[in-house]
Amino acid sequence: MSLSFDPDSIALPMGHFIGDRLVAAEGVIAMRRPSDGKAYADCPVASADLVDQAVQTAKKALKDSNWSGIRPRERLKALHRWADLIEKNAVELAKLEALSSTRPVGHLVDGDIGISAEQIRFFAEFADKEGSDLVPTDDGNLGMIMTEPYGVVGAITPWNFPLNMAAWKLGPALAAGNAVVLKPSELTPFSTIRLAKLAVQAGIPAGLINIVLGDGMTTGSAITGHPDIAKVSFTGSTRAGSAIIENIARNGIKPMTLELGGKSPQLVFADADIDKAAAAVTASITSNAGQACVAGSRLIVEKGIAPMLIDAIRKRMAAILPGPTWDAASQYSPIISEKQRQRIDDIIAASVSEGAECLTGGRSMDMPGYFYAPTLVAGIDQNSPAIVEEIFGPVLTLQTFEDEEEAMSLADHPSYGLAAGLFTNDLSRAIRLTRRLQAGTIWVNRYGRSRDHILPTGGYKQSGIGKDLGRDAFQANRKSKSVLISL
Repeated sequence: MSLSFDPDSIALPMGHFIGDRLVAAEGVIAMRRPSDGKAYADCPVASADLVDQAVQTAKKALKDSNWSGIRPRERLKALHRWADLIEKNAVELAKLEALSSTRPVGHLVDGDIGISAEQIRFFAEFADKEGSDLVPTDDGNLGMIMTEPYGVVGAITPWNFPLNMAAWKLGPALAAGNAVVLKPSELTPFSTIRLAKLAVQAGIPAGLINIVLGDGMTTGSAITGHPDIAKVSFTGSTRAGSAIIENIARNGIKPMTLELGGKSPQLVFADADIDKAAAAVTASITSNAGQACVAGSRLIVEKGIAPMLIDAIRKRMAAILPGPTWDAASQYSPIISEKQRQRIDDIIAASVSEGAECLTGGRSMDMPGYFYAPTLVAGIDQNSPAIVEEIFGPVLTLQTFEDEEEAMSLADHPSYGLAAGLFTNDLSRAIRLTRRLQAGTIWVNRYGRSRDHILPTGGYKQSGIGKDLGRDAFQANRKSKSVLISL
């Protein structure tokens, strides 16, 4: 069965999802499809009052369902049923996601959607396997560290991987016994609404998942500043993360998990497998057209092999097939908006004006939609805009080094430390440099996440606070108290 579809034939779930039903829109943001630039829908904007309605619905659902107090195994079973329905409805979810996002439909069913179901199953297993600890004390006392859910968690997800990011937030929060009020990006809301409806269908009590749509200034601020939101989880830009921290501080302190921006280096040494390195480096910057916080956007290569590696990367970039997200044959994504495409072009122009050279790309593509050609930029130093800025597009910078110390100096970014790649067949070097690289995730002789959900993700420096995925994410959705009982 072909996954290709007519973009004008898709019925969209319009409105906020609160409790078990869609709530009519209050205001609207005009939406355009990245693949052709066509205006096709309006995204509603939840006011502070509507966010409060969602929060109160979540609080009532927690109390009425006793979600945090039932046998943990029952939470596990409900989450597994939800994952079953996600897989069963994968084609419908893929079409909703592909329509508004930058994700080609051919990448979604077994990719993003299958992985999202896996992630929910992964977190479900923590529900009845992680708990409190009995800790050693003297014979006259009993010491315990007890954990319990926060209550209502506020979550905000980005537009680049809508379903995956929703699963990152919803899976651990629900498994840990919380309810969630989640705001997806106003650019890509529809698949997340369908995801929430499937949760209710799976038997997760209505009101534990509430989806409110809108922008960051109105809806996002209402979530992060709400007094009954006990914990905040956000994935997005460092600038938006800073605004969230500021808003939380103004309205009362609460714990937060922030996965923010990145400008990730990829170091390639002369003893590396050149073909493997070229494939990984190219995929890391062309997948989703480089619109990922972990995109490997800075290539740092040993001087002697640079020409060979550059040639291999350029050939791979040229072979990628762009096309609309609703065409199953498409391999290369559009940029999310004309505004973002223009920002990419402006950074490239500023870099070229300072002496940079585009070895390939550096321009918008001559086709409908917001496509930008895969770009390789050389002739730059550490102060170039192409190095300093998180471009969030298909732009790979090139720098060369003579020895390890120079490589490490180039790899260290003043602001970001989200991820890094290292290509070498020298095991001693691999271990030595992974200890020195300032990043929350390091991949050796590969680049990008696998289906090993046990590995947490999160950054150093301005790339974030706390971790998503892994045991860390489940534990971040429970608070602890120390108890000492005299016997």
